[in-house]
Amino acid sequence: MTDPIIAVLAFDGISPFHLSVPCLVFGEDRTALGLPRFEFRICAVKAGPIHTEAGLTVAAPHGLEGLDGADIVIIPSWHHLGEAPAPVLMEALRRAHEKGALIVGLCLGTFAIAAAGLLSGRRAATHWAYSERLQKLHPDIAVDASVLYVDNGDVVTSAGVAAGLDCCLHIVRARYGAEAALRLARQIVLSPHRQGGQAQFIEHPVARGANADRFTQALDAVRATLGETHSLDRVAEAAGLTRRTFTRRFQKSIGTSFGEWLTSQRIELAQRLLEATEKSMDMVAFEAGFGSATSLRQHFSARLKTSPAQYRREFSRRADQKDERTALSS
Repeated sequence: MTDPIIAVLAFDGISPFHLSVPCLVFGEDRTALGLPRFEFRICAVKAGPIHTEAGLTVAAPHGLEGLDGADIVIIPSWHHLGEAPAPVLMEALRRAHEKGALIVGLCLGTFAIAAAGLLSGRRAATHWAYSERLQKLHPDIAVDASVLYVDNGDVVTSAGVAAGLDCCLHIVRARYGAEAALRLARQIVLSPHRQGGQAQFIEHPVARGANADRFTQALDAVRATLGETHSLDRVAEAAGLTRRTFTRRFQKSIGTSFGEWLTSQRIELAQRLLEATEKSMDMVAFEAGFGSATSLRQHFSARLKTSPAQYRREFSRRADQKDERTALSS
């Protein structure tokens, strides 16, 4: 079993930050966290030195042949938005997609994927400030300027800057499990899960630390007791706020509604229980706060497009493949 191949496209003028996002998530050895050892490739239209916008020079050891055989192809940004990418690049992206690679556009990287025709008739995200431009260039795409990322299954696109990290973490969660994604998020000090439908920017990030205010403490208490009932009124009271004030602050601070956030937290807990335990579906549903296996299945189907049983089987299959890779390499 070969290591998964992650191919990242670089180009002259790329932002070092944008290039660093996939490098941080996929370019380091994360096997201690339960992730596979990735074969990580920095590619360019032509192999050689790449000059970043910050004056740094990095080497791209691979040309576009580096996309061949890739499991995931990531375009971390793009330039010359009004110009079509080189035909050889568009053909390389289409070929990788046809062979089953997940194509990922972070921030302005969505423009390159759109130019290759891989987003026609689909939803897509990009940096909110460039959403109208993307829509004008590609009117056949449903550009959503309000979300962090959009997962179409075989093509994933994200909003700008930090949303690229959220998107990469989402990919880790989808392919390698919620527990591995949680460990990775802790190691790189990133919020463990911001769902794709969350707003691109929020007014007041939730504070953390020993002196966290009552609002943050109330949310921490909910996270610690997801198996219990948590009404909006009771949580607002614990935060020392009226229902209306709490709702307004929650939307501004988290970027979504309390109900959506609570469901997301419960689904992530259920994923970890399915991955790490042999507990029955009824017990997983109870501990995650869904009440019944039927409710758990309904929420999994709506959010993850799969069933809890299928999720457990798929995770076990991937875990077996990882063990096989480890045995072969030892």
